[in-house]
Amino acid sequence: MADLLDEAETRFRALQSYRVTLHSTGADGDRQVMRYFYRKPGWVRIECVEPHQDAVLIYDPGARRARLWPFGLRLAAAFSLAADNPLIRSRRGHTVDRSDVGALLENLRALRMGGRLALLDDDEIAARAAIGFEVAGAAGVTVAGAHCNRVWLAHDTLFPLRVESFGAAGELIETVDMVDVGLDIRFPERFFTP
Repeated sequence: MADLLDEAETRFRALQSYRVTLHSTGADGDRQVMRYFYRKPGWVRIECVEPHQDAVLIYDPGARRARLWPFGLRLAAAFSLAADNPLIRSRRGHTVDRSDVGALLENLRALRMGGRLALLDDDEIAARAAIGFEVAGAAGVTVAGAHCNRVWLAHDTLFPLRVESFGAAGELIETVDMVDVGLDIRFPERFFTP
């Protein structure tokens, strides 16, 4: 069972890029939708759909800075911000420099150390066959705010399709669905540097 997480990490390391639409729903009903683009060695572009429609955020791993266009790229107004700036940090404390699938898999590995990993029933997520597993930390251990994560990976690629995060008391924190997944995408030349 631990090999499933290892294999997912191996496949992620082999990727050069990906795109996905993220649908995040918090336990309080707070909902976010964004188009997420990633290219190694850590470039990130996020296009907000809701609630901040048209906002664009691009993270440059070399400069370790993010540029934010709050009203879209068609307007010149942009802000240069540190990755941990409260304006762009998620409500759960996630930062853009640790927002990619590789960081998720590292967090799952850290949670599994001293904890447990259990296989879940296969499922279908976004019309794709998925294999699921649950990773829970040792007593009192949380990683990135979660004590337990349920994760479903696409059978064919082992790319995450859904992640449910739970707190130490077993309460649901957040559900993130990943749809419109594209792997090893060739982005336009200036896609991350408009």
